[in-house]
Amino acid sequence: MKKALVHDWLVTYAGAERCVESFTNIWNDFDIFTLVDYLNDKDREIILKNKTTTTSIIQKLPFSKTKYRNYLPLFPYAIEQFDLSEYDLILSSSHAVAKGVLTRPDQFHISYVYSPIRYVWDLYFQYLKESNLDRGIKGFFARYFIHKIRNWDYSTANRVDHYFAISKYIAKRIEKIYGKQADVIYPPVDVDSFTISDKENDDYYITSSRMVPYKRIDLIVKAFSLTKKKLLVIGDGPDYNKIKKTATKNIELLGFTSKAEMISLTKEAKAFIFAAEEDFGIAPVEAQAAGIPVIAFGKGGVLETISGVFSDQNFDQKKCYTGVFYRKQTVESLLEAVNFFESKKELFDKNSIRNHAKKFSKQRFEKEIKLKVESLYYNWKNK
Repeated sequence: MKKALVHDWLVTYAGAERCVESFTNIWNDFDIFTLVDYLNDKDREIILKNKTTTTSIIQKLPFSKTKYRNYLPLFPYAIEQFDLSEYDLILSSSHAVAKGVLTRPDQFHISYVYSPIRYVWDLYFQYLKESNLDRGIKGFFARYFIHKIRNWDYSTANRVDHYFAISKYIAKRIEKIYGKQADVIYPPVDVDSFTISDKENDDYYITSSRMVPYKRIDLIVKAFSLTKKKLLVIGDGPDYNKIKKTATKNIELLGFTSKAEMISLTKEAKAFIFAAEEDFGIAPVEAQAAGIPVIAFGKGGVLETISGVFSDQNFDQKKCYTGVFYRKQTVESLLEAVNFFESKKELFDKNSIRNHAKKFSKQRFEKEIKLKVESLYYNWKNK
């Protein structure tokens, strides 16, 4: 059986690339295709095991290393230029256009979907506004090209023989947008890198994220600026300077830290704060792997990864909670959840929280995806 792995782009070691790492751990005979490949040597060794990739025409275009997203209108054309005719099994790893590769009826195509293209579908209006493309001549052309990509994306739904989704939340999106059923296989989280601290937890809260608008770090900082509670913020990004201007003395913005420092600070924290509406959300699972409760906006993938209680509900002491949810992305709702947590914090058990996080381990993912992919291919081949 000859196998091809298609991934949207390989630029950094982020959440989707952790899945690619696992795919190449399981199967070492993939030929790998991607729109652009600018991985550094360290990440290439971890993710691809130093394999060479086949890249698209986007790789050869000016400034593609940093401005590859500017070539979005060309992505559908570029992904369709990969000749996969010699492969029996195609696994696409898709959050943009990878699922749209061309295959024949005698080839089996499985797509592991992180999300249908966010800025084309559910984040369309938010994307236009944040990019200052919601008006004017540039906005007109942006809307036109996104409309074309949306139509293309929908038209490629039947190119996939079987869908996997990273969460039930994404499976619902796949069904709504493409009209397809998807099996849920939660992505791998490196829970083994996190341990429970044997010290008494310090008197601070923590959050870590890339500072982009939808992560809502601005909301967390604004909420804690109205209190005297200590907050550590790990991460950098486009919104860093804007957020730093709003931080009060009780809030410390640490910028980028090493993984070791992030782990050390997380496991000593009182709780982890999360404000995004995420498709899955790796950071809250990592915090739980350190035995730390999570206070999260109660929408999206966190409803599947956190065993939580909403701050306006009764706390059932017979249940094993790993966090607290708040219902609205507002300062008031978040602070209500923080105060609720502080009134119950002694009832959260570190070991139980860590055991919950182990359900999302890398070992579990690799065992589950291997069994399901090979079983699906065998059943298809022997119809």
